[in-house]
Amino acid sequence: MRVLSPQTSALGTGIIMKLNESWLREWVDPPIDIDKLAEQLTMSGLEVEDVQKTFTVPEAIVAAEIQAVEPHPEADRLKICRVNDGGNKPLTIVCGADGVEPGMVVPLARPGVVLPGDIRIEVSEFKGIRSEGMLCSSAELGLTEDADSLLELPSDTPAGQSLVELLPASDHVIEFSLTPNRGDCLSIGGIAREVAAINGCPLEPVYTVAVPPEHNNVRKVSIDAPAACACYSGRNIEGVDISRPAPLWLIARLNRCGIRSINPIVDITNYVMLEMGQPMHGFDNDLLQGAIHVRYAAGGEKLVLLDGQECDLSTETLVIADDSRPLALAGIMGGLDTAVTGTTRNVFLESAWFEPKTIIGEARSYGIHTDSAHRFERGVDYTLQTGAIERATRLILDACGGSAGPVSEVVHEKYLPGRKTVTLRTGQIERVLGITIDSAEVSRILTALGCHVDETGQGWEVTPPTYRFDLAIEADLIEELARMQGYDTIPVEVPRTGMRFHRDQMLDKDRILRDLLVHRGYYEAITYSFIDQSLQDLFVSASESLVLANPLSAGMSVMRGSLWPGLVSALQYNLKRQQTRARLFEIGRVFARFGKEIRQEYMIGGVIYGNIQSKQWDSNNKESDFFTLKGDVEAILRTAGQLDDAVAYVPAEHPALHPGQSAKITYKDQSLGWLGKLHPAIQANLDIAGPCYMFELPLADISRHLTPKYRKLSKFPVVRRDLALVVPEEVPLSSITRCINSAAPEALYNLELFDVYQGEGIDLGKKSLALGLTFQRSSSTLTDEEVEAIVGDMLVRLKRACGVTLRE
Repeated sequence: MRVLSPQTSALGTGIIMKLNESWLREWVDPPIDIDKLAEQLTMSGLEVEDVQKTFTVPEAIVAAEIQAVEPHPEADRLKICRVNDGGNKPLTIVCGADGVEPGMVVPLARPGVVLPGDIRIEVSEFKGIRSEGMLCSSAELGLTEDADSLLELPSDTPAGQSLVELLPASDHVIEFSLTPNRGDCLSIGGIAREVAAINGCPLEPVYTVAVPPEHNNVRKVSIDAPAACACYSGRNIEGVDISRPAPLWLIARLNRCGIRSINPIVDITNYVMLEMGQPMHGFDNDLLQGAIHVRYAAGGEKLVLLDGQECDLSTETLVIADDSRPLALAGIMGGLDTAVTGTTRNVFLESAWFEPKTIIGEARSYGIHTDSAHRFERGVDYTLQTGAIERATRLILDACGGSAGPVSEVVHEKYLPGRKTVTLRTGQIERVLGITIDSAEVSRILTALGCHVDETGQGWEVTPPTYRFDLAIEADLIEELARMQGYDTIPVEVPRTGMRFHRDQMLDKDRILRDLLVHRGYYEAITYSFIDQSLQDLFVSASESLVLANPLSAGMSVMRGSLWPGLVSALQYNLKRQQTRARLFEIGRVFARFGKEIRQEYMIGGVIYGNIQSKQWDSNNKESDFFTLKGDVEAILRTAGQLDDAVAYVPAEHPALHPGQSAKITYKDQSLGWLGKLHPAIQANLDIAGPCYMFELPLADISRHLTPKYRKLSKFPVVRRDLALVVPEEVPLSSITRCINSAAPEALYNLELFDVYQGEGIDLGKKSLALGLTFQRSSSTLTDEEVEAIVGDMLVRLKRACGVTLRE
C-alpha cells in the first residue's frame, strides 16, 4: 500500500503501465520482435503508447573497491579516492559524492565510457589532481533518481567484475494505456497471459514455492469487516538487515517501470505487485501492539500517512489496525508511525483482498492516489494473497537475510466474489461478429485466456478466471473472441437494424427555442457545469451550493446553481476581446442542495450587452435595456405555449439583479423565472464596463405543449380608438391590460402601448400611457355607439381598479 509514483492519465480513467520486455519474456517468449509484439498488444485492446530502448551498460563499467579516501587539498567538497578495479595498481579517482568511505564497492566508469545523457568519461584533472575515471551513482547509470550518493554494490562483488553481469542487459520499456476494465493487466503476469493467448505460446509464471517457516512467531489476525475484506494473509520475518540493498537487477526493473527505489522491503513488495498484480505492505513488527484488526475507523481517529499527511478518518473508511490504533488505510497507503525504516529488524508482511466498492473513491476522498488503490478499485485476483506472501518472503530472505514464520491466513469464503458461469451460443458469435469461428478455436482462445470451458449442444458454458472481473455476460466473451481473432478479420458491413426512433417533445422544444433566439440575434454558449465557488456565491446563496468532494481544479469546485455565472464569464471573455455587443444564451442543467436533497433543473438563460442592433450608418444605435430583454422573454414564452394574459412580470428583488430593474416572472401566480439588470456591485466586481441584462427560466415549467386553435378571420371592418391615460406611477401596464381585456373580451381585437410620457403637464407620481385599441366582431359591424359604450365601461373599471383617469 505504499505510494508508487503512478503514471496516471489526465482524466484519471486509466493508468499508464510500464514494463520491461526482458521481464515479460521470462514469462512468455514468442518468436517475434518488439515491434510486432507492440502491434499485437495494441490490436488486442492493450494500447501501446511508446517503446523505448534502455541504457546499455558498457563492459568498461566495473566494480571497484575503495581502499582509501582523503580530502582534496584545493576543494572542500571533493575527495581523492584510491580504488582497486582489479588491475595491477590502484587508480586515483576524484569524487564529489556524499558518504564515500574505504571498503565500499561501487561502480567505476573507465575512460571512454559514454553514460546516459551522452556524458563521455575521460582522464581529466580537478584542481591539479588527475582523475582516471568516475565513480557512479545509480542515477548516472539510469537506475534511480539518487544522484547524491554512490551506488553501493554487494561487498562480496569481485573488483573488476563488469556490471553487465550484475545488471539487466539492454532492454525495451513498453508503455501501455489500459482501459479501466482491464485491471488484470496491471502486472507482468496479466500482460504475459495476453501475449501467450495471442501467440499460442506456453506461459511460465516466475513464482517460487512455499518458504518453510523457521520459527513459530505469528501475529493474530481478526477480520471485523468480512464483507469489505474477505481474505487477509500475514507473516513475521525476523532478523532482516535493511542496510543491505535490494539486488541491482530488481532496482533496475523497478526504475524502468517508473518506480524509485526506497528500501529493500518496500522495493520487493513493489516488485511483487508489478509481477503478480497483488499490492502488499510491510510493517515494522516491533512497533505493532497486539493483534491485527481489519475494521472500519472509529469516530475521531487520526492517521499520519507515509507521505506525512494527517487524515481525520471517516467511519466509512476501512483501516488496518492493531489493538491500540489504526496502522494504514486499507488497500491505499500505510501509516508513517509503523513504516519500515533503516532501523527495522523485524517485519510483518501483509497481503489482502479488498472488495472493490469499499476502496473506490476512498483514496480520492483523502486527496491521494496510489497504485495499490488503483488496482483494488478495479478488482484483484482473490486467490493471489498467500502466493504473493511466499514470493515476497523468498526475495526478502535472499536480499536481507532473516527467518520467516508461518503464514497466517484468514478467509471468509462467503464474501469472496466467486465466478458465475456464462452461456456462450454459437449463433450469437456469428450474429454479432459477422464471421464464423471454428468451435475448437473458440475453446482454445477461451481456455488460453484462463476460462474453464464446457461444450454444450448450442455452444459453451464458460467460467471466467478469478482475475477477469470484466467477463460477466455473453457479449464480453464474444468481445474476447474478436480481440484474439483480430479486429481486421471482421468484415465491414452496414448493420441491419429494426430500431424505431421516437420524438422527445422536450428536445423538440429545445430546438424551437434555440432557433428562435438565434433568429433574434443570440449566439448559443455551452459552459461548464463545474464553476468557481467565489463566482457562484455572487449569483446563488452559498447554502444551496453543491460542493464537489473531489474537484478537477480549484476553479471547478462547485456545481452551478444557475446558468448566469457561466454566461457572464462568457460575456467577460468576449468583452476582453474588443466585442462591444453580445447576446448569449444557454440551455442546460443547474444543481442545488435543499437540505439533504439534491435537485437538478433544465433551464434556459440569456445575457445581453451593448446595442440592440449591430452598428449601422442609418440606425440610431440604441443600447439594449430591460424592455429589450423583456421582449425576448415574451417571445420565448409565447413560443413555449404560455398565454400572454396569464403571465405577469412582478417587480421583485434578486441578489444578483439591480433592485430597481428586476422582475419575477409568474404564470397564474406561480414563479417561472427572473429577468433584470445585473447588480451594479457584481458588475463592478467582474469589471464589466456597461450594463448587461439577464434572464433565466425553467424549461419544464414554461413548456405547456398547447395545441394550436383555429380562429376565423372576420370580414367586418375594424374600429380603432386611441386613449391617453393618466396612471399612478407604481401601477404596471399588466394591471391596465388585464382590466381592459376583462371589459371587452370578445370585441377587443388588439391592444398596444405606443407611448409613455412623464413631464410637463403630468402630475408628480403619475405617468401618461398612450394605448391603441382595435375593435372588431366576427359576426357583425360594430357601431360607434357600441364602441363608445365599451370604452366608457373600460374607463370606469380602470378608475375603480387602478386609479386611472383620461388625460385631457
